Amino acid sequence: MRVVPRHFADRDRALREHLVWLLSGGHAHVRFDAAVTGLPLRLQGARPAGIPYSPWMLLEHLRISQWDIVEFSHTPRHVSPPWPAGYWPKRPEPPTAAAWSRSVRAFRRDLKKMIALVRNPKTDLYARLPHGRGHTVLREAILLADHNAYHLGQLVAVRRMLGAWKA
Repeated sequence: MRVVPRHFADRDRALREHLVWLLSGGHAHVRFDAAVTGLPLRLQGARPAGIPYSPWMLLEHLRISQWDIVEFSHTPRHVSPPWPAGYWPKRPEPPTAAAWSRSVRAFRRDLKKMIALVRNPKTDLYARLPHGRGHTVLREAILLADHNAYHLGQLVAVRRMLGAWKA
């Protein structure tokens, strides 16, 4: 059995804590719950003038993209949706009144899965995923955090344009 020097273990734990912090949002970026809470149903499918997407489209893109990254990180046989059509909903409005809440719950569930993977000390953050091309869990976690922050910022901007954001 190989003994890991304490300072390496401390660095590993610190990196994992920083990744969880980054994935959880907030700090320099809006948190997911703040960005998706309190948007009236009538505005979920609205597109401001000159903007090609609605809040629903952004939420679904966040959910689908995150699901894909998380599943890719966990499941060697995962097949990603076709790009770009498989990552965006076909219509600007939710298909049902309950769709927004279902999408929010699915997003939260998949984010918890990625956080659990990062927190697990048995996960080698640096090991190449056997089914990727140089991908690692570290890369996927950073990609996920970056992608979420980008599109949550867009969601807040769209909500501002729709008059549905308290500054």
